[in-house]
Amino acid sequence: MGNTDKFEQMATKYDSPARIEVAVKAADAIRSYVQDASHKHAIDFGCGTGLVGLELVSDFRSILFMDSSPNMIHEVDKKIAAADIQNASTVCFDLEQYQMKEWSADYIFMSQVLLHIADVESILSRLYGMLNEGGHVIIVDFDRHEGIDSELVHPGFVQAELAAMMTGIGYTDIQSHTFYEGERLFMNQDATMFVLDARKGNGAQA
Repeated sequence: MGNTDKFEQMATKYDSPARIEVAVKAADAIRSYVQDASHKHAIDFGCGTGLVGLELVSDFRSILFMDSSPNMIHEVDKKIAAADIQNASTVCFDLEQYQMKEWSADYIFMSQVLLHIADVESILSRLYGMLNEGGHVIIVDFDRHEGIDSELVHPGFVQAELAAMMTGIGYTDIQSHTFYEGERLFMNQDATMFVLDARKGNGAQA
């Protein structure tokens, strides 16, 4: 899974009106769990062309845009340069293949990324290791859809099952809700999307 090759080919044509609309809704859902983050550092994991993260860039002290597709990162770099954004940077990195050691964050968010990850528990464990104490992982993805049967992606997730997995990793204060329903949203199927917030450790609220 991961589907980097597919996204390499899609990069220059990715920003359709429908994707932009969903990205704005996803950013709003993520923002609902972000508190007093003007001095916090964030990572947009699996950022694609940066549609979600660029909506949130003014909420944080800095955002690192991370993706395994060089072409996607190139698109983000162009947007950052065109808008003269000073608190954003990019890195092309495949967290499925390599352990991240150089970067840490107070917030890590991802939108429609987890469904492409083969080993969900492994990735969530690696993200946990990248969080500062008290930091948050915020996930936007599809609720499980029984009509999806694909070798490329997971068929969405049951929120309670995902929360249980994350509790086993060490995440605490997990909360989630479905926030959006759309037509032909997930592999041409009507679908719903959820946002989930989880925290690392028992330290002060990040």
